[in-house]
Amino acid sequence: MLNRIYDWIDDRMDITPIWRDVADHEVPEHVNPAYHFSAFVYCFGGLTFFIVVIQIISGMFLTMYYVPDIVNAWESVYYLQNEVAAGVIVRGMHHWGASLVVVMIFLHTLRVFFTGAYKAPRELNWVVGVLLFLVILGLAFTGYLLPWDMKALFATRVGLDIAASVPFIGDWIQTLLAGDEEIIGAQTLARFFAIHVFFLPAALFVLMAVHFIMIRRQGIAGPL
Repeated sequence: MLNRIYDWIDDRMDITPIWRDVADHEVPEHVNPAYHFSAFVYCFGGLTFFIVVIQIISGMFLTMYYVPDIVNAWESVYYLQNEVAAGVIVRGMHHWGASLVVVMIFLHTLRVFFTGAYKAPRELNWVVGVLLFLVILGLAFTGYLLPWDMKALFATRVGLDIAASVPFIGDWIQTLLAGDEEIIGAQTLARFFAIHVFFLPAALFVLMAVHFIMIRRQGIAGPL
């Protein structure tokens, strides 16, 4: 049955060459943990992608219950955690995954740096990776405010003050994020939600696609 479905799709989309290109791709020996224990450091990139996928899926379920306004935001999170079946698990995955993905992409960046994988011809991929790092940090920061509790409010205030300290454009960045230079309110929550759910994920998808395409074309960097 599955073979017939696959053949039906393949006749119309010709997916076999794509699948073969992925499945038959050889992995260098120096990144295979079966041969070298140190090859585990090459798994940080794949683990980062795996956690990003978990964040996307769990985030999609969270948006089914989350209400992005200052009156109902906290109550919607409370309802999700205490009333929805497995809600506390889904939110826990998203909450802890946000911290874990930052740790993993940091370790991945360190691995690339210390193994010299940023050198020619991979300089552009290094730039894309750094941009991915910044997008991940942006997602972590904008998601922190969404529960709309006191801890989130104070942390966001500190983050906005740091943004305001950027030379020349600091006040513009603060106003762009908060909607107001003095008050964290409805505009701030709406903007953080939009940035967290729409703008940054769009940038994330584009950068990941470019990152993966360049990895496929350039191959995995050699051993140190």
